[in-house]
Amino acid sequence: MIPYGRQSLDQADIDAVVEVLTSDWLTQGPTIERFEAAMAERCEAGFGVAVCNATAALHIACLAAGLGEGDRLWTSPNTFLASANCGRYCGAAVDFVDIDPQTWNLDAVALADKLDAAERAGTLPKVLVAVAFSGQSADMRAIRDLSRRYGFVVIEDASHAVGARYAGRPVGCGEFADMTVFSFHPVKIITTGEGGMVLTNRPELAERLRRLRSHGMTRDPAQMDEPPHGPWYYQQVELGFNYRITDMQAALGLSQLGKLDGFLARRRALVTRYQALLAELPLTLPALQPEAESAWHLYVVRVQTERLSISHREVFDGLRAAGIGVNVHYIPVHLQPYYRDLGFKPGDFPEAEAYYAQAISLPMYPAMTDEQQDFVVDQLRRLLSSGQGLRS
Repeated sequence: MIPYGRQSLDQADIDAVVEVLTSDWLTQGPTIERFEAAMAERCEAGFGVAVCNATAALHIACLAAGLGEGDRLWTSPNTFLASANCGRYCGAAVDFVDIDPQTWNLDAVALADKLDAAERAGTLPKVLVAVAFSGQSADMRAIRDLSRRYGFVVIEDASHAVGARYAGRPVGCGEFADMTVFSFHPVKIITTGEGGMVLTNRPELAERLRRLRSHGMTRDPAQMDEPPHGPWYYQQVELGFNYRITDMQAALGLSQLGKLDGFLARRRALVTRYQALLAELPLTLPALQPEAESAWHLYVVRVQTERLSISHREVFDGLRAAGIGVNVHYIPVHLQPYYRDLGFKPGDFPEAEAYYAQAISLPMYPAMTDEQQDFVVDQLRRLLSSGQGLRS
């Protein structure tokens, strides 16, 4: 089976983890701080706060933004569940903004229209989670300008976008978002096994993020309501969580970060080949946001089912039967039973629903060979030109 994505590990990664295993610190140690500093430097950000996964990162980012009961969070329906669930964890209402039919990212024009209506109705969001779908940022310049006008906090869910750039700067730099979240899951650009990070340029946010990831505790006397009882003393000053990452994971992340440029170069080479090899097929290929340079976590095509007698499901099943581990990213979040129970229904976000009915994620990972990619393309071509044929 050729998977749609997988980790790329080598002996240097293994050695980095073993070095930590033989050290004095397995968790809450210095390797975590080195990983945070290295990611912040790479992204030209002030602070990095590493956590156990990107869902935890989204959760504490929302809390640090002050999101709570009675507030609203908006995000894209074309994303993983966590981009919306993080608002529900905080007790906030969640709503969605439909996607751009070209880039499949949150549509900044639709966002502007929805914000205008929400201002009149008194229902503006407190937080917008702008997803960098497949590895490329949404129209973050427009989103930032709207945030200044309407007063909401921007969290960029860049789980797909480690190493991506927007407007000539690294994603995570903080120019267009108050906080940026990365994922280090094995199928992402770099991995720590599981893991995530929040980047920000605001020291007060970084301080609260660190506290929230570790039970809401502090050892800083300035944050306590009485003098410390001794060097062992700490206080819980708010409700936090055990969202810590380990030094073993951070060591793997540091090692992987050193290979990031090579990973990105290979992903972009595969995309260049896909774009050329698939150009003549009845597919809609991914389009770039004008100012975005994608990290290409995913390579998604849309099957032009209106031109075919073979269905989206038949193409998907045919590729799986050929040993190609294609996937679909994503089922629109508002169609999940949990969100339908909150009042959402089919037809609410038609662009996201039309996208879902056609989308297939093709294999994309640095160790994928040209020969494997050729096989994927050949099988896709065979299915699309099969006995069912093209509709007249």
